[in-house]
Amino acid sequence: MSLVDVAIVGAGPVGLAAAIACKRAGLSYVVLEKGCVVNAIFEYPTYMSFFTTAPELEIGNHPMVTGHDKPDRRDALMYYRLVAQREALNVEQYTEVTRVHAAPAGFTLEVEKRDGTPGVVEARRVVVATGYYDNPLALGIAGEDGENVSHYYTEAHPFMGLNVTVIGAGNSAADAALDLWRSGVNVTMVVRAPELKSTIKYWVRPDLENRIKEGSIAAHFSSRVVEIHPEHVVVQREDGTTWELPTDFTFALTGYRPDLSFLDGLSLATQPDECLVLDEHYQSSVPGLFVVGSAGFAGRTNQVFIENGRFHADHAVAEIARQLAERGLQPA
Repeated sequence: MSLVDVAIVGAGPVGLAAAIACKRAGLSYVVLEKGCVVNAIFEYPTYMSFFTTAPELEIGNHPMVTGHDKPDRRDALMYYRLVAQREALNVEQYTEVTRVHAAPAGFTLEVEKRDGTPGVVEARRVVVATGYYDNPLALGIAGEDGENVSHYYTEAHPFMGLNVTVIGAGNSAADAALDLWRSGVNVTMVVRAPELKSTIKYWVRPDLENRIKEGSIAAHFSSRVVEIHPEHVVVQREDGTTWELPTDFTFALTGYRPDLSFLDGLSLATQPDECLVLDEHYQSSVPGLFVVGSAGFAGRTNQVFIENGRFHADHAVAEIARQLAERGLQPA
């Protein structure tokens, strides 16, 4: 591939917003996505609804029209797919960036296609918009890699009448537990903390608390799963004693963190809370390398969403256009 002004890593909403900004600024670009367009949303629970309203998910001034108060997964997939098509965005799906190196022109990106074919992309600037949803936090316990364990919740239908354990106490765990219970599943939550997270959606938390109080959903607080087996999990109480909980399937919904290992070797500066050091334009400590959306906020992933992350792209691309113009570089 010939030199481009900007290589964008990740085709989520923020990466697509960066591509639109590049297009409108007259910059050449390519979006490199290891999965499909908005892959994280594709991996969301089948019937998930967003916290927010449609206008707050919009990019590129394209209106998002839905028949609901809050858009759902299907609405979002259709919207972002249509935006990518209408803008004719240059997106290379199923192309994973495996390494980024500094180069005379800016950066060299090593990539790998779905069939294993390697390749190289040369870019003057790089915008990383990889999010964090594809990198679940591992529990680090025996049995975690078993076929009866998942870090992602899809839907309840396959588990009717079965015993399902949900590990976690945030929004993902709350939504999953309620959906499973409403579908005739025997649900048990195991929570390390003494209570549910305060960040659970305000209209979901009382519903879950009431289900727990009435015994419809079992919940064990100040406890953790220490082993997972085909027919049970081992739960450890705060005092160190353990017991076996009958379980056919386990959802370990304990959170996610950005994975920027493909940037190893660039010596990115980080803050004490694991967030990257970024300037007001979301440029990292490596000149020319920008990190937008939640990818640069490992310690604050609960503060960066599509709603605010989409604006990072505009700031970053405006700065890139300024830098290239200042150096007298014509669009590649």
